[in-house]
Amino acid sequence: MREGDVILTPLPQVDGKVKARPALLLRHLPPFGDFLVCGITTQINRAVAGFDEVIRPGDSDYGSSGLVAESVFRLGFLAVLPRSRIAGSIGSVSMERHENLLVRLSRHLLENVKRP
Repeated sequence: MREGDVILTPLPQVDGKVKARPALLLRHLPPFGDFLVCGITTQINRAVAGFDEVIRPGDSDYGSSGLVAESVFRLGFLAVLPRSRIAGSIGSVSMERHENLLVRLSRHLLENVKRP
């Protein structure tokens, strides 16, 4: 498994049910080798402008992603998964897309942080 891989994994839903969903491996986390992931949905209307990112069939990395429809990488739908919950990768996104998502998430986390 590598950062930028698209995987299928059981993720909790808003209603409390667990469902196999595609997710993107954002970062490998120390010390136990867990991964920070963001959920992926085909519900394009859920995309948050300037935060989430849509991948479309015409995009250069769409074919390598393993996704079968236009989809949204939802930075507001995060989870930390142990490696044991990841069966394998169905594809991957470009390094550029992966980095853009990390930068967006980082900027959001740092917004309005009050420093002493």
